[in-house]
Amino acid sequence: MKIDGNFITPPETHVWGNMVVAGRLELGPGSTVGGFIEAESIVVGHDVKIKGPVRVLETATICDNASLHSIKAGGNVTLRPGVDVGAVNSDETIFVYGKVTSERLFGRAVKVYGT
Repeated sequence: MKIDGNFITPPETHVWGNMVVAGRLELGPGSTVGGFIEAESIVVGHDVKIKGPVRVLETATICDNASLHSIKAGGNVTLRPGVDVGAVNSDETIFVYGKVTSERLFGRAVKVYGT
């Protein structure tokens, strides 16, 4: 799926393949993506499952209990409580709020808030 511009999905949207979004992508709560995602920036709603890697040029915000393969971001990455993600690579800061599960967090800085 290729989108020229910004794209906002409603809750429980299911995309079987890859997503390439020229602008900002906002995935509604409970959505799934079967492939990879490329976008300028992304907001992943709570309880979203993404089976492929996520690559964004700017910022990524991952909400509560989302499950992702991996993240590569050019800007800041925010991880909310309950996030389960493979490797997270950021050219800027990774903000971790609460308990998350990750293979590796690699950024200019990693800031952890809460327990």
